[in-house]
Amino acid sequence: MGNILLLEDDESLSRGISLKLQKEGYHVLCASGAGEAHKLFAGNEIDLIISDITLEDGNGLDFCREIRRVSDVFILFLTALDQEVDIVNGYDTGADDYITKPFSLMVLISKVHAFMRRKERTDTERTVLTAGGVTLDCKEMKVYVEGQEASLSRKEMQLLAHFLEHPKQIISKEQLLEAVWDVDGQFVDDNTVPVNISRLKKKLAGNGGDDYIKNIRGIGYLWTTDVLKK
Repeated sequence: MGNILLLEDDESLSRGISLKLQKEGYHVLCASGAGEAHKLFAGNEIDLIISDITLEDGNGLDFCREIRRVSDVFILFLTALDQEVDIVNGYDTGADDYITKPFSLMVLISKVHAFMRRKERTDTERTVLTAGGVTLDCKEMKVYVEGQEASLSRKEMQLLAHFLEHPKQIISKEQLLEAVWDVDGQFVDDNTVPVNISRLKKKLAGNGGDDYIKNIRGIGYLWTTDVLKK
């Protein structure tokens, strides 16, 4: 079903997560430190990384940054660091999702299933979406703002694609959670959507980017411009 790299220095927790994932049909490679994780990632085809942040031989954030330089593999942080600044830092390094300890193993498995379903999806219809100075090449998964390539995380890319597919339509937080995070919102932090949208807006600000996405208070979000599909 998929290969998962689990980077967790708590041996008992690592064993518990690994056994549960294996029962779900996944192949799990376990590492207790960043150095070992790098070797496993380099020598195997990995579909998802689940990583702690506080490690004995380094920092999960640094590990994530290094992986992002060479791969767009899904990355999920699983950590006791639960402050808003920690969550924002996690997303800023390129993580796709962030779960704080203590956590529900059922929720973790649900998120893993969602990542794997998303990976299996193929998109044969979308090619290039353009709105104002923003262009999304869906096949290459690249975004250009005023002709310059912008560095977006996977979640930001998925948010942008969903907005561009539904221009001038009010989209609720719950709809975004279902479309981008593939969950109903019950187990997702309330800040997940606004934090990611705020980061996306800043990266699109080359030409009035803050106006591309409008917050409709109490209802949802709106992409304000027309979109050309090629």
